Amino acid sequence: MRVKDVLTSKGSSIVHTIDPSATVAELLDRLAEHDVGALVVSSDGEHVAGIVSERDVVRKLRGVDDPGSETVATIMVAEVVTCGPDDSADALMLIMTNRRVRHVPVLEDGVLVGLLSVGDAVKQRMDTLEFERDQLSSYVQG
Repeated sequence: MRVKDVLTSKGSSIVHTIDPSATVAELLDRLAEHDVGALVVSSDGEHVAGIVSERDVVRKLRGVDDPGSETVATIMVAEVVTCGPDDSADALMLIMTNRRVRHVPVLEDGVLVGLLSVGDAVKQRMDTLEFERDQLSSYVQG
């Protein structure tokens, strides 16, 4: 199974992004509006400048007097773990586990084509296991 298969099964190719100059208040609005846990930071919607998650808000803005006015650039993770559409889904899950990341942008020729969460990866793995179980059950019964 490849990353592109996980993207396809996700059913949506929309990747929500936010400009690095946006405020944290705007970030919070976007996260809530799209009901997501992270946004890719990008000025043009195609090239990744960083990633920012709910965890970044909590961890990096604790004790800041006016957190809503801070910019996304001040709290984003700039060294982003990425993958490609032809990468193995199992390798992606291993990267997520070892690097302790929950969201991985998918790049093709340096251009953003998707975003996978640990939930997407686990759902795909569960679907595969259920399919294999059903196939085995049909084989044994047949």
